[in-house]
Amino acid sequence: MEKTVTYGMVGGDLKALIGECHRKGLGLDPRAQLVCGCFSAIPELNDECAEAYHVDKSRVYYDAEEMAKAEAGKIDFVSICTPNFVHYSAAKAFLENGINVVCEKPLTLKVEEAEELVRIAKEKNLLFAVDYCYSGYVMCKVMKQMIERGDIGDIIAINADYLEGCFLPLLSEQDQVNARIWRTDPKYSGISNTCADDGTHVEHLVNYVTGLKVKRLLATADTFGKKLDLNDNIILEYDNGAHGAYWFSQVACGSPNEINLRIYGSKGSLEWHQTRPDELRFAQAGKAAQTLYRNGDGIDVPAGQLGRMPMGHPEGFYVAIANIYRNFISALLKIKNGEEPTAEDMDFPDGETGLSGVKFFYAVVESANNNSKWVDLD
Repeated sequence: MEKTVTYGMVGGDLKALIGECHRKGLGLDPRAQLVCGCFSAIPELNDECAEAYHVDKSRVYYDAEEMAKAEAGKIDFVSICTPNFVHYSAAKAFLENGINVVCEKPLTLKVEEAEELVRIAKEKNLLFAVDYCYSGYVMCKVMKQMIERGDIGDIIAINADYLEGCFLPLLSEQDQVNARIWRTDPKYSGISNTCADDGTHVEHLVNYVTGLKVKRLLATADTFGKKLDLNDNIILEYDNGAHGAYWFSQVACGSPNEINLRIYGSKGSLEWHQTRPDELRFAQAGKAAQTLYRNGDGIDVPAGQLGRMPMGHPEGFYVAIANIYRNFISALLKIKNGEEPTAEDMDFPDGETGLSGVKFFYAVVESANNNSKWVDLD
């Protein structure tokens, strides 16, 4: 019986933030071993990774498609941690060569590209995950199961935001905002910056926690004279008839990197903040509101058992990513061993989730460019 998996990485050199998060998340799972990679488009950075990551130099590649062909049948999956514009070509190369894929978000820059990747993965019967990592937090899973159980009744309203101030210098004509400047260039980010990069996290998290899908939306998108959006405000209608409001900003002074999610139902409400991910505020009509703590008392849904550390010992971003990979690897091992993955094993954002995110930011941009008209999502 197979008990371990091997993987390769595209992107994620020694200077890459998200690639480091993926490696450290995977490092929490002893079942996964990094054995190859195309870590950077810069040869010198790529070469440095072989020794640093303990990868044989013969398995360090300088082209993702070359790597996909060479490693077909040798690795179990690839982790794609590149800038957005590389996601499509890299994911397509590995899927076409029969390799399971975990890809950063947004999945692609175009809806048609995302649809093609989903189709290929289905045709080849491959696992295809997209790293909407916030659904990996234990308390988000607790919230999902509490809502499914009916703890807050029928959902009547949702309010959510994703706020950070990383691009605030752009508003002061300080046009060089370190390496992240590529995110504001349509050549590398497509039609959206803030909504595609941050807003799709919220679109997925709300759907994951509530089960609701966006039926239609209207939006404004502020560019402040730049090429892509830096601040988005959105009104949404869900498929159950409820309405919601989202605010995404990368010019919110004083906001570090925070998601705030508030879900209101006919019998109660739930509130979660990414800067305090181990806490969940739970209110029921006629009762005093209470704060639930990860691995603490008062949590009586199965997800309450998923914490890795005792209450009071904080779990964070690395662990959320690790939890996405834990389920992906569990599903992959069962498939390798001829077993059927359970619903718990398959609890990770998939290709359809990635496609939904691309459709979402396209709808936001369409609405914003047309005097905030309502745009339907299918």
